[in-house]
Amino acid sequence: MRVDLFDFDLPEENIALRPANPRDHARFLIVRPDGTTMLEDRHVYDLPSLLRAGDALVFNDTKVIPAQLEGVRHREGAEEIAVSCTLHMRVGASRWKAFAKPGKRIKAGDKINFATRTGEGSACLMGQLAATVAEKGEAGEIELAFDLSGPDLDQAIATVGHIPLPPYIAAKRPEDEKDRTDYQTIYAREEGAVAAPTAGLHFTPELFEKLDAAGIERHFVTLHVGAGTFLPVKADDTTEHKMHEEIGYISPSTAAALNAVRARGNRIIAVGTTSLRLLESAAEDNGHIPAWSGATGIFITPGYRFKAVDMLMTNFHLPKSTLFMLVSAFSGLETMRAAYDHAIQSGYRFYSYGDSSLLFRKDD
Repeated sequence: MRVDLFDFDLPEENIALRPANPRDHARFLIVRPDGTTMLEDRHVYDLPSLLRAGDALVFNDTKVIPAQLEGVRHREGAEEIAVSCTLHMRVGASRWKAFAKPGKRIKAGDKINFATRTGEGSACLMGQLAATVAEKGEAGEIELAFDLSGPDLDQAIATVGHIPLPPYIAAKRPEDEKDRTDYQTIYAREEGAVAAPTAGLHFTPELFEKLDAAGIERHFVTLHVGAGTFLPVKADDTTEHKMHEEIGYISPSTAAALNAVRARGNRIIAVGTTSLRLLESAAEDNGHIPAWSGATGIFITPGYRFKAVDMLMTNFHLPKSTLFMLVSAFSGLETMRAAYDHAIQSGYRFYSYGDSSLLFRKDD
């Protein structure tokens, strides 16, 4: 399909720079594509009343790490240059794939020393974490071989790095200490993501209590969200776009619980596109969900037949993004165009810190 079919105009004032407070007071657009598109304005705290006892919410429990690293490139016979690296997928105990800027000025074999921030207004201490560029790929992607490994490397990254805010927020304000908690779900557990599964940012302990009281099940999967989620689609046609892979896991106990939900006629609700992409990567054609682990680069566009997920809770996405393509596949392109037009005109807040929506699947 033509990528420009997924374009729309979004006013700057609709882009959220901070989350709602409390989190579950964000606005919540209910989208039912049953014949004529049905739209309903609610709040996230209304979620328990929109589901049935026995339904199951599936959350992505990945935990965002401070994966933005600032450093200096060293090469014999060349001047030192400042380098910014965003880690996006771990490929070994001491190795990460990363997006680097300026990518054109980095070569395999270069050494990079990363800075340790010792506090606001203080000087940076260089050389606390070093890496060699082991490989260089396309579009600024490199593979870094660090001088530390395993937990030692994890601790160094936590010390040196900072939260990689989405570009549309970072362009308007710097990251601060509040983002360390704001850009993390309350149930984050498995370290490895460089971007938050943002639909989950709306949940609070109080909302979990209401869901429990309503008999709604909670299950957790893990997909370590990569920086590739921020990359624009540069191709003119969706068939020419390649997704960056992300690592995910579904445990045997979670798979069994979700299959039981489906067997008794209840619904599976993915909290976020990351949970949906992982479930659909694992699911068999008959809807059965096996235990699963590995890398997925699934790219969902209109025409895809969903196997595992009945409903989707998700924030509002960028024009011409793979995520807007995914929601258009789930509820229909015209339905989502109408929903986004309503959201923009009604002042909904977009993107990572923005409001949310609950999408019902469009049946063929």
